[in-house]
Amino acid sequence: MAEGGTVALVSDAGMPGVSDPGARLVAAVVGAGLTVTVVPGPSAVLTALVASGLATDRFCFEGFLPRSGRDRTARLAVVAAEARTTVLFEAPGRVAGTLGDLAAVCGGERTVAVARELTKLHEEVWRGRSPTG
Repeated sequence: MAEGGTVALVSDAGMPGVSDPGARLVAAVVGAGLTVTVVPGPSAVLTALVASGLATDRFCFEGFLPRSGRDRTARLAVVAAEARTTVLFEAPGRVAGTLGDLAAVCGGERTVAVARELTKLHEEVWRGRSPTG
């Protein structure tokens, strides 16, 4: 790139650089004083937000929560205090546990949506209240 070449970062799983290792590549390129050009593409954050049916006028993105410990507890408290719609990412095997943690800190009446496989053949969006316990 420093010699005039072009590099493209492309993903089939959403927007590269959003909760993605591609962010490190972009930071390195910017840090080297080189040009980064972003071509808008699919964004899992915005797709999930719109598909959720929740308020879209004000929202925040928390990415992946820490897996455990004080960092997770602190981030869950931030989410619980947030008035805006909050978009989180989570690994499939941890969704149930995270929903339980969210119910514990946010209360069982907070509206949630869980989306997977967005824009793909097996897209699913579940909407309801945080399950308690």
